[in-house]
Amino acid sequence: MKPINVGLLGIGTVGGGVFAVLKRNADEITRRAGREIRITAVADKDIERARRHAGGTVKVTDDAFSVTRDSDIDIVVELIGGTAVAKDLVLSAIENGKHVVTANKALLAVHGNEIFAAARRRDVMVAFEAAVAGGIPIIKALREGLSANRIEWVAGIINGTTNFILSEMRSKGLAFGEVLKEAQRLGYAEADPTFDIEGVDAAHKATIMSAIAFGIPMQFDKAHIEGISKLESVDIAYAEQLGYRIKLLGIARKRQEGIELRVHPALVPASRLIANVEGAMNAVLVQGDAVGATLYYGKGAGAEPTASAVIADLVDITRLHTADPEHRVPHLAFQPDQMRDVPVLPIGETLTSYYLRMRVLDQPGVLADITRILADSQISIDAMVQHEADEGESQTDIILLTHQTIEKNADAAIARIESLDSVLGKVTRLRLEEL
Repeated sequence: MKPINVGLLGIGTVGGGVFAVLKRNADEITRRAGREIRITAVADKDIERARRHAGGTVKVTDDAFSVTRDSDIDIVVELIGGTAVAKDLVLSAIENGKHVVTANKALLAVHGNEIFAAARRRDVMVAFEAAVAGGIPIIKALREGLSANRIEWVAGIINGTTNFILSEMRSKGLAFGEVLKEAQRLGYAEADPTFDIEGVDAAHKATIMSAIAFGIPMQFDKAHIEGISKLESVDIAYAEQLGYRIKLLGIARKRQEGIELRVHPALVPASRLIANVEGAMNAVLVQGDAVGATLYYGKGAGAEPTASAVIADLVDITRLHTADPEHRVPHLAFQPDQMRDVPVLPIGETLTSYYLRMRVLDQPGVLADITRILADSQISIDAMVQHEADEGESQTDIILLTHQTIEKNADAAIARIESLDSVLGKVTRLRLEEL
């Protein structure tokens, strides 16, 4: 049977991994796919690097659009990144009747609705397992394996850089800035780590998972995003004392009022498996009404883990290459005419619990004033720790854990607490997820 010809756009770390895994496991991949999958064209600005990876039998060019227009190419793999040129290339490939595989979470989170609509018009597939959590097959699990379920919520550690930083802060008691420098030295963090540490990368991935879990359009612009750059090591230590770990979570939760779509640091009970995911590893926890909770764990980045997901998509497309487009798995799990425009709730409507830390004067009546304000806002306290002031000190910390409440109520209560003369400075507020 005629091989499937693949055009590769970008041959950096992941592209090199795709070449290596395809070559090493060629026999197994062919047996699974039903025909040979071979890369016949590579586009990269660094021609010499491309030639070193590709060898002498592959066409190499610095013109990526020549690959998307090549009539001999069946599938285009986009590994360039970004949302500008990559979008034009993907749309060009689709317009020329090519199937597309991409690892580009930002592209899909921002422009996915347009890209999938174009693919439907041309009866081609867009596969993107590698866009979320690297080598973990979470897209296939949500889109196919859990299709009998009504998904209730998805929560994931989906950025390895931030998980490494939080793990090091907890285990070594170091400040954020110190650990970030170490992460950069080890190659876990980019020279400009903004997308990672401020939660943007995780929000791209959470947006994609929310669309597949709930059958809604991509709505990245409505996601609430907070990073870890302002997180203090004292809160990580207090959380540990209370039996919790702090993780940067991407959360998508369906409620009667709409969808919660948010990324932020959160306390998670240390007894939960996901709380014990350390270093640069990723994990996604999915709650379905029939199956209950399922956990997906593994490497979320790297050359070969991501290449594993890219090649899995190539195998899927090869198997379905000649299938009736109406009988393929829909891009976002639900049939296109069954997608629903469910509202994404503003962060003020989020329902969750809270960790509150406040610096107060060590004097009678302070705790009573604080608890009265919380009670007025119908916020009940789950646990409380008040540290004795050090000898000669007139200030101390109070830490409260609340039961679930609507965030706008918590915000109003915190504003009143901060106005008390006995409360010094701002209240540190972190969300708490029991999962």
